[in-house]
Amino acid sequence: MSTDSHSSANGNLPENKDVSFEARDISIVSVAWSLFYLAITVFVSLAICVYFFKYTTKFVAGQEAPRPTIRQQMSSTDEINMAMPPEPRLQGVPGHIADPQQDMREKVAADTKANESYGWVDEKAGVAQIPVKEAMKIIAEKGLPVVAVAAPEKKK
Repeated sequence: MSTDSHSSANGNLPENKDVSFEARDISIVSVAWSLFYLAITVFVSLAICVYFFKYTTKFVAGQEAPRPTIRQQMSSTDEINMAMPPEPRLQGVPGHIADPQQDMREKVAADTKANESYGWVDEKAGVAQIPVKEAMKIIAEKGLPVVAVAAPEKKK
């Protein structure tokens, strides 16, 4: 009961007396017929779907109410404007005038200018605005101001 291919009787294939196999495990004809039936099923399903699509499209078109006469008299520009929500709209949506990237650039420039400028916030109270870098240097040199906080009263 050797399966050694070097000592086989016919020279090429190993032989085993206890194991046998069929020369051909599948039938090519049955596979071909199965594929043929599958193709027919797919095409019939496609034809049914196309028919169903056309039927439902006609059905929906027949169910739609006619456009109001005021809408029929509108120009295409007015109709587009009516389709959009009223202002304020989100930035970046079609029909919006402002460019969001340009708005962001302008905001960053304005914030940077405000952070780097001197000015009075409340001149009567003596509150001034100084650049952030200068304020950080002053706090690093002098430290944060100490604020006296009154202790909360205990309830009796």
